[in-house]
Amino acid sequence: MSNPGEAGGLRHAGGLSEPDHTSTARECATAETTASPTANAAVKASAALPVRWHRRVLSLAVPIVLANLTQPILGVVDTAVAGHLDGASYLGGVALGGLVFNFVFWGFGFLRMGTTGLVAQAWGANDQAGLRTNLVRALLLALAIGAGVLLLQTPLIGYVLRAIGGSAAVQHHAQVYCHARIWAAPFALANYVVLGWLLGTQRVRLALATQVFINSVNVVAVLLYVYVFKWGIAGIGAATASADVLGFALGAALLWHLRERGLAPLTRTALLDAAALKRLVALNRDIFLRTLCLLGSFGWFAHLGARQGDTTLAANALLLNFQTFMAYGLDGFAHAAEALVGAAIGARDRHAFRQAVKVTMFWSGLGALGFALVYWSAGTWIIERLTDQAAVRFTAETYLPWAALSPVISVWGFLLDGVFIGATRTRELMVSMTLSFAVFVAASWAFMTLYGNHGLWAALLVFMAVRGATLMRLLPRIAHSVAPAPAAG
Repeated sequence: MSNPGEAGGLRHAGGLSEPDHTSTARECATAETTASPTANAAVKASAALPVRWHRRVLSLAVPIVLANLTQPILGVVDTAVAGHLDGASYLGGVALGGLVFNFVFWGFGFLRMGTTGLVAQAWGANDQAGLRTNLVRALLLALAIGAGVLLLQTPLIGYVLRAIGGSAAVQHHAQVYCHARIWAAPFALANYVVLGWLLGTQRVRLALATQVFINSVNVVAVLLYVYVFKWGIAGIGAATASADVLGFALGAALLWHLRERGLAPLTRTALLDAAALKRLVALNRDIFLRTLCLLGSFGWFAHLGARQGDTTLAANALLLNFQTFMAYGLDGFAHAAEALVGAAIGARDRHAFRQAVKVTMFWSGLGALGFALVYWSAGTWIIERLTDQAAVRFTAETYLPWAALSPVISVWGFLLDGVFIGATRTRELMVSMTLSFAVFVAASWAFMTLYGNHGLWAALLVFMAVRGATLMRLLPRIAHSVAPAPAAG
């Protein structure tokens, strides 16, 4: 169907149906301006608008939150498996190996974020050809980058591990983990594109299904490879690689089933359009640099932790699972903001933009408070489930208050990331993250000299605070740039 509002407002996908959020957005956005026969009706319409937006945000965010939370659950399983092997060096090896892939894979996170922003704007403008062209461009780019990662895997892994540091035993286990996982790089990066496209078109339940599938395969595989096949650390890495391959097979099948019928064949001219490619390069460059600064911050955090010994490194890595779990959960609202803000800008609807920001910010803050309360009250119990090593437990519990405080400080940067990505205002993201990274490095040196690992955690929270504050200061620029849609003639 060419019109998103046709067929009763539903988009069907092999028995799965998604509500037509484009139609809903237009309904919400025009509620204030629709002619009403009485003043009372106008008041009721105005009062109902925020409720509609709360429902709309939650209908998008909750499935994304659930999808996102499957990823750190997998990380917790990997941590728990490694944490019950013989020695802290196994847990440290998985932690360092995970950081390598944060650099190698998350460094190319623009494949997900850029796809979501561009696709959301095409979705808001009802540009079906644009939806297809942006998808194909991003998939080709993902597969090309993945092939390059495979060719350069040995020097790449070696360089990142040496930069982070750690004992010889930790370095060895990290090498084993990385080489077992990296062979699926093209599929892992292509999965970013699939997820970005599903989020951009607001097919959140399908995004949830694909993420649950990938991470369920991963959990089953890690238990099979480690405890049945006895592959040890290599089994943890190979399980993730297996899940990435099977996940892309499912994603490709979904994309093929959801393709818009009746479009003209995709031409090489359209695919290589100079203006579109220039915009894509600019977006990807800014997001890449922004992501490098983010990963550089966590890499610097791990490096300074490693300098304090394997036990502190392992404890910090364990507590970062708290941070990761919270980040993935709260990113559900950021992803909802990406889709809603992108659609509002594509439709040139300033009111819809403002409502999307206000409502996603409210629910993000509420979610952050919930995470903080859980970590504060149940953090010790969680730590005891993740490792049976007494020294690591004691050290992690010492620094637990920092992990419990982090959600209420970190949330604003997470949410505003989504707003700026949906608006494709990636240069501001890059500038904000560069400044925050510089502040973090300076603060970590100053605070660690005085307070040791407590100072390192304090510096990390300063980094998160600066990240949110700088984006908040830049936010009004986006609102002013969204031109209202022309009045219907």
